[in-house]
Amino acid sequence: MHGLLAGVLAQLAVPQVGLSAVFLVAFVSATLLPMGSEPAVLALVTARPDLFWPAVAVATLGNTLGGALSWWMGRGAVHARDAWRARQAEPATPSLAERHPRAQAWLLRWGPAACLLSWLPVVGDPLCAVAGWLRLPFWPCVFYMAVGKALRYITLTALLMRCC
Repeated sequence: MHGLLAGVLAQLAVPQVGLSAVFLVAFVSATLLPMGSEPAVLALVTARPDLFWPAVAVATLGNTLGGALSWWMGRGAVHARDAWRARQAEPATPSLAERHPRAQAWLLRWGPAACLLSWLPVVGDPLCAVAGWLRLPFWPCVFYMAVGKALRYITLTALLMRCC
């Protein structure tokens, strides 16, 4: 079993495969799918410490693009809801913002800077979608997502490399 694990880690450590695998895992984990990208980054950097900065950069890019996709999904959900409501004769159900006015007020008060918290587990990915839902400006949101996610990867990877 140890030999199999070492072989898989060695294959992932090949820069051509390892960095693209980190990108893909980071991208998918930034969507609403329950997945974490830190193990992939740590596996690559553990096997190839010289790829610390490229791995952090690729993971940040993939995770930020995944957050941007979530933003667009939130934006699209508003349009789909509005189109559906226009076709229905039924009374409208309360929207997410109407059911959680404090959360909406907080997001609107902080604006795109709230996307700095997109790195948080559980709430970070939905935060990107809600930013799109609330029509917060796209590029400032992406900028703050990238900053938050880069700081997370740098910090976690450096700490885990030091500990393990």
